[in-house]
This record gives sequence, structure tokens and C-alpha cells, in this order.
Amino acid sequence: MARRSRRDRRRRRPDRQLDACAGHVLVGLGFMLGPDAVVFLDFDGTITLRDATDAILEAFADSAWLQVEEAWLSGRIGSRECLAAQMALVSATREQVDRLLDDISVDPGLAGLLDTCEALGVPVHIVSDGFDYCIERILGRRDVNVLTRLTNSHIVSSSLRPNGRRWLASFPHPPEPCAHGCATCKPRAMDCLKGVGAVTVFVGDGMSDRWAANSANIVFAKDKLAAACDKASIAYTPYRTLAAVAEGIDRLLGAGLGRPPSLCGKVFPPV
Repeated sequence: MARRSRRDRRRRRPDRQLDACAGHVLVGLGFMLGPDAVVFLDFDGTITLRDATDAILEAFADSAWLQVEEAWLSGRIGSRECLAAQMALVSATREQVDRLLDDISVDPGLAGLLDTCEALGVPVHIVSDGFDYCIERILGRRDVNVLTRLTNSHIVSSSLRPNGRRWLASFPHPPEPCAHGCATCKPRAMDCLKGVGAVTVFVGDGMSDRWAANSANIVFAKDKLAAACDKASIAYTPYRTLAAVAEGIDRLLGAGLGRPPSLCGKVFPPV
């Protein structure tokens, strides 16, 4: 997602403590979903209806990016190594990339989900293997206009900068790769941002979300993430739109429902 200014970066970016924090949330413990819940959203394919990185690669990268993708899908490399290699194959001007990002649609339920979480006093953060350049461009568009609503949220992602027709990728969260070689270590970011004793809600769609799903208390999953959760026996609620996620979160908070240990590994009814 001419490029937006990076003003108030610290308000939208995670604290430096993210680089030092580690640990995972235990999945499957009984709890009540209450005021101390925190929602974490993936970006590409979850907030957007099309993966922005894939769109850039399909439009502007040498076809060798597909071989790199296969190496990642087969588990031979992590997403950090994958994205670094793929973005090195891109040749495009900033204007070309901006025009492409301006055509990527956002799930129409995003604003409603933010409304629901705001009304319930639940913080929302974005954790993504994708790139800050894309996120800021897409969420800052006039037709989307939600970036200003995220001034109290953190956007934890990979970084992308134009350099002529080349694009330089970097991965600050954390600077050193995690055990899985992720571009962004989502479990570490979630653990640092959730606060002590908070219930974590994760919403995602892809293979890069599987470690976050394994670390969350409540998971909303679709597409490849849902398949990965099935394979790993991770409990989740299927969803198709963010409007359905908003409804599910509102229902859980309003009813004070929890997930007892006996439901671990089972699929919740779709919302």
C-alpha cells in the first residue's frame, strides 16, 4: 500500500522492546474474553483482498520469483529469505508500484471491525510479513482512510524502500531471524504488545500466519491458514469477511464466552 510521510512513526510502529521480547502464549487454556483482549490483524489477504507483495511480484519481478516461492512453500527457506530474494528481482519505479497499490481493494468490513473494537475498548494491531510501504500506501488512500484511526495501534511489519527501479527490503522485527526464519516474528510481536494476562485474538489467511495462530488464544482463519490450522489441530473460527470477524468478536465480548481446554483442536462454528 507520491508516498506518505513517515510522520509520527513511533506512534504507529512498535516499541524497541519488541527486539528484546520473546515467548509464546499458551493455546487452549480456559479464559473469559474480556476488557483485556487484544486483536492482531494480518495485512495481505486479510485486510486486503489481494496480497500486495504478490501483486508487485506478478507485475514487476523476474519470473525466477516463482522458484523462490516454491522453496518457501516447501519449507526449504523461511519467509525472510524468501521475501529478500524476491524483492531483489523487482524492477519498477515508485510511481508504477504506487499505481498498482492504489488498485488493491480492502475488505469492506475493516472500518466496521475497527468500530467494534473501539466501542469495546479492545486495542487492534497489525502484524505482517508484508511491507510498511504497501501498508501505509493502501491504508492511507482516501477511499480507505483508516491509517489515521491507527495512531494508537502498532504496525509491525517488514520494511521496503525504493532506490531507483530497485526495492530494498529489510526486516527489523526482530533484526536477527527467529527460529522459523520469519520476515516478521508475529508471536514475539504479539507477546510484547498484548500486556500481562491479556487474551490474544488473531485474524489471518495465509501460511505465514501459522505461527501467530499457534500463539493466539482465539483464531479467525480462512484459506491457507485454515488448512494449516486443520493440519496442526489448532482451534479456529472460519470466516470470509472482516464484518463476520467483527460480529464474532462482539458476540464473544458481549456474552463473555471462553474457550475451555476441551475445545482445543476443534473448529468453532463459522461466523
